[in-house]
Amino acid sequence: MTAFLAFSAAAFLMTLTPGLDTALVLRTAAVEGPRPAMMAGLGISLGVLFWGIAAALGLSALLTVSETAFRALQIAGAGYLFYLGLKMLRSALLGGGGQAAPEQAHPARGGREWLLRGLTTNLLNPKIGVFYISFLPQFLPPGVSPGAFGALLAGTHGLMGLVWFAALTLATRPLARILRKPAVARGLDGALGLVMLGFGLRLIQEIGRR
Repeated sequence: MTAFLAFSAAAFLMTLTPGLDTALVLRTAAVEGPRPAMMAGLGISLGVLFWGIAAALGLSALLTVSETAFRALQIAGAGYLFYLGLKMLRSALLGGGGQAAPEQAHPARGGREWLLRGLTTNLLNPKIGVFYISFLPQFLPPGVSPGAFGALLAGTHGLMGLVWFAALTLATRPLARILRKPAVARGLDGALGLVMLGFGLRLIQEIGRR
């Protein structure tokens, strides 16, 4: 219980720290509505759960041992961030933001798309893997099943993330009409696109330094 409470306190602070995940959910909630935003948040939380279990079982230790595996994940992550960033910038320039109508016409397809987008964003983030492999073992007490306890801790972190994403989504509702105006939606797409390109460039710089 002591380990669980200590991890929960640290995970709570991590959850509140602004980052790419927060920006992605906020933009989705503002432009496309609450359901796509929560599906993206669910994908992000599933990615956290994967990295937590992998770290508990020692699988993500390969990232710290294998230079090739870590660099390959960095390249894939940077490529995906560039893809999303350029897609957002294209939406901003050509006015493709505010896709509420297509989402309403095909809710299942739109939900899957944002679930996969959130999941892929987390799975291709090598920093999360390295963070969990260095952070999670400190909270695994002797005598517990690493996989089960690691899943409990990562699941707790993921649940906190969902609650936080729900709060962010609700916070956008009073301003929904303003945020969905074409000019505002394009501005949000442009801002998120630049954020994603910035994260991608940071990954490329790290690859060059290794």
